[in-house]
Amino acid sequence: MGIVLGIDIGGSTTKICGFHNEGDLIQPLSVKADDPISSVYGAFGKFTSLHGITLGQVERVMVTGAGSSYISEDLYGIPTEHVREFDCVGLGGQYLAKLEEAIVVSMGTGTALVHVKGDHMAYLGGTGVGGGTLFGLSESMLDVRDMDVLETLAENGDISKVDLRISDISKKELSPTLDLDTTASNFGKLSDLATREDLALGIINMVFETIGMISVFAARGFEIRDVVLTGKLSSMKKARSVFGKLGQMFNMNFIFPENSRYGTVIGAALLHFHKLRNC
Repeated sequence: MGIVLGIDIGGSTTKICGFHNEGDLIQPLSVKADDPISSVYGAFGKFTSLHGITLGQVERVMVTGAGSSYISEDLYGIPTEHVREFDCVGLGGQYLAKLEEAIVVSMGTGTALVHVKGDHMAYLGGTGVGGGTLFGLSESMLDVRDMDVLETLAENGDISKVDLRISDISKKELSPTLDLDTTASNFGKLSDLATREDLALGIINMVFETIGMISVFAARGFEIRDVVLTGKLSSMKKARSVFGKLGQMFNMNFIFPENSRYGTVIGAALLHFHKLRNC
């Protein structure tokens, strides 16, 4: 069998990966460009060159993502198949976490949740709160749109100058699962003395707590504890501390698998093998 490529085409960033077979992942990468077409061809060329892959070795290309609608022909004459993004999210997260059943969360520009169990994947919905929210607010409030810069600022932030916590409104815990440091209201205690660092931390905390809570509700609906976090935002350091705290509070297992930011594109490539098994 030849190599199967997966390509996830965003508005300006394209991710690509490959499989020699279902269990042999070729390390993913991403590229940026001004438009989806330039991005996909740039990713294809960079990936095949880096890994020494010839066009003749590529058996099939599986494309997904919002920008995939711009691809109307086979790439380089190679059979090219469009696949549903939510199926890719579920399958990619399941593969990376090596789980039979889980809620897979894709934290992209917005946030999507998929329930996966065995070969069954179901899109549950999501929220418009995601990377777009994070970077839109940070640009508007801080004139920052670089993730690394935002994280660096947040490292020295004081959340007590931004968020209203239970300790601000009660002298005792309201529930055994809610300690006094639990957020009562994001940006509900914004101080006039709040610094750029405090605001950066508040923005990050609000986005991740929102995503975390809808993930908890989704997992409870299926009576499971495993939530797999994927997408670009899963690579942020602060994500682990916020989701870790929520996991302790609500008895949830938030998982950050290796290559989590590439979950969707990995799922796209894997869908080829998935379809072969189920045809």
